[in-house]
Amino acid sequence: MNSRSAARRYALVSFLTWLPAGLMIAPLVLLMLERGLTIVQVGVVMTVYSLVIAALELPTGGLADVMGRRRVLALAAACTALSLGLLVSATSFWAFVLAGGVLGVSRALSSGPAEAWYVDTLHAVEGPEADLRPGLARGHMMEDVALGVGVLAGGFVPLLNLPLDLPALAVPPLAGAVAALVWLGVVLVALPEPPHPRVPLGEVLRGVPLTVASGVRVSVRDGVLRRLVLLSAVVGMALTCVELLVPGHLAALTGSVELGATAYAVVAAVGFAGGALGSGLAPALARRLAGRQAVVGGAEGSVRGAVAGLVLSGLSLAGLALSALLGGASGVGSVVLAGLPYAVLFVGLGAYGVLRAELSHHRATAAERATMASAASLAGSGGAALANLTLAPLAMGLGTSAAWWLVAAVVLLSSLLFFRLPAGERATV
Repeated sequence: MNSRSAARRYALVSFLTWLPAGLMIAPLVLLMLERGLTIVQVGVVMTVYSLVIAALELPTGGLADVMGRRRVLALAAACTALSLGLLVSATSFWAFVLAGGVLGVSRALSSGPAEAWYVDTLHAVEGPEADLRPGLARGHMMEDVALGVGVLAGGFVPLLNLPLDLPALAVPPLAGAVAALVWLGVVLVALPEPPHPRVPLGEVLRGVPLTVASGVRVSVRDGVLRRLVLLSAVVGMALTCVELLVPGHLAALTGSVELGATAYAVVAAVGFAGGALGSGLAPALARRLAGRQAVVGGAEGSVRGAVAGLVLSGLSLAGLALSALLGGASGVGSVVLAGLPYAVLFVGLGAYGVLRAELSHHRATAAERATMASAASLAGSGGAALANLTLAPLAMGLGTSAAWWLVAAVVLLSSLLFFRLPAGERATV
């Protein structure tokens, strides 16, 4: 397998990983409410989902490092298909809790292995000095494309009155289950695992906690990884800030919950397109900002590009805060004014995400690569939890604009973590 083939396979798997999730963004809460759950019960289901992810992030990352990337990704796809199938048929609170728990398992399993597979494969083909940016950019870009396509399809498919013996809101999770089965097939066929000795089940079970402990030690002791993990928490806070507050803001601007939901589906799709654009531009941005003496794939341009992405994201959050000052203004113009900084925010986060991933992979060995990705994802979940606990009360007390100003300041200040970042050294692969 050559580097181009590896990049294409990684991009395809990245798209299929996130397509089922995209299909569920628009109808999920409405489906649960339609099936008789209260808004409090919906919150419990989402909390179970988040807690399962948080509990399993590091163990599943260690599992991928011990068992292999393909096996864990295949298990993630199977769990996704199962969870979405459960959502199609769920009619009670506990059935939705079960579906949310299985979906959390699938999300934790899918966090890191595909990216680790690509980096391992590229290193095997081109050596540890291989330029990771183009392939990582393509993979991250396809994640956003999948989310954008999914959120639009999930929002509009229920309006088509398809000849199926299912409620309209149950059609998107059914489509997501089918997409997950396609994902499973592609993983089994297109991601060959590098040759390695067969590991007995007992050794696998003993190896996972050891790998997790090693990954945690590295992420704490390594100055670069420690900063990157902290930055993941900041990004998790920023993402939750917009996901939590933008729908209500758009509902206020449009004058109704229904129009607000439609506007959010469109704005979210535009945001995912912005993320894809930012991911695609990341390699060129890093090259542009690198010093004249920088080597191809060197860290100088990646550090500067990541800072540029964070600064752009922070300024975009400030733009959202300004749009919230419209107060009673309404109409298409005000929605566009709010949606524009939302899209630019994802352009910045898309570019930052690719370059942060590159810097992280340069510091981790193959034995701990998936664990490192899971540690970053876990930190993002922690930042999201902090945002959920603090920003909603802040927005209720001081207004949406105040919450966005605060997060904008946190994101802009977090860019200082790249100051004198010792990113030049690489791990032994």
